[in-house]
Amino acid sequence: MADQNNKKVVKVYDTEQDVAVSLAKYTADLSAKFAKERGSFTVVLSGGYLIDSIRKLTEPPYVDSVEWSKWHVFWVDERVVPKNHVDSNYKLAFDGFLSKVPIPAGQVYAINDALSAEGAAEDYQTVLKHLVDTGVLAKSSVNGFPKFDLMLLGMGPDGHVASLFPGHPLLEENVKWVTHIMDSPKPPPQRITFTFPVINSSAYIAMVVCGPGEVDAVYKALGTTENPVLLPVQRVTPEEELRWFLDKVAASKLQE
Repeated sequence: MADQNNKKVVKVYDTEQDVAVSLAKYTADLSAKFAKERGSFTVVLSGGYLIDSIRKLTEPPYVDSVEWSKWHVFWVDERVVPKNHVDSNYKLAFDGFLSKVPIPAGQVYAINDALSAEGAAEDYQTVLKHLVDTGVLAKSSVNGFPKFDLMLLGMGPDGHVASLFPGHPLLEENVKWVTHIMDSPKPPPQRITFTFPVINSSAYIAMVVCGPGEVDAVYKALGTTENPVLLPVQRVTPEEELRWFLDKVAASKLQE
């Protein structure tokens, strides 16, 4: 399924393993494209099972062929906990991905876990602005927000993305690049998160959803039923392409 008007492509695969294989190729192809065009590849990670979904990048042929030295890695959201805490998205990514590929440590941008939620959000935004000023991060010609090359995102059962939850006031934040949340409905409560203007300034976004947990949210987001209130995931509209990677289980209600 493809909708060229809003550059949305929906791919359904037989198994989660097939999703992982396709996602690795998609990411590696974009890595090669941007490394050649810009000399760097800016990648945004999320938490949950997303890190497991990119595991094929740590295996041949990609582990030896991707230009890892060009990668700059960020997080779309992070829990305000120490980097070695079980709830840390950084720890999840390090254990499952970053420790297995040779991305230079100075090009992995974790939040400052010594700061408060508000302080960490402000600090992360400062880091992003410096990288835009130095040309590592591109800038959207549409709105001036940072333009990441690829965001690898997942979705919660309630349709949330990043730490932007249904009905929360932060859905409407349109000035800050990075903000903080003190009352996340999903623990831990204190987090930092990219805002929708930054998410939607991305060139490419891969939305990865597998398994039974998000079946209803997938149907609400992609099915034919009109919802009077958009799920947060339905607000995701990158500048170039939004590509959904679904397994048959996650897409089961779409295929009824």
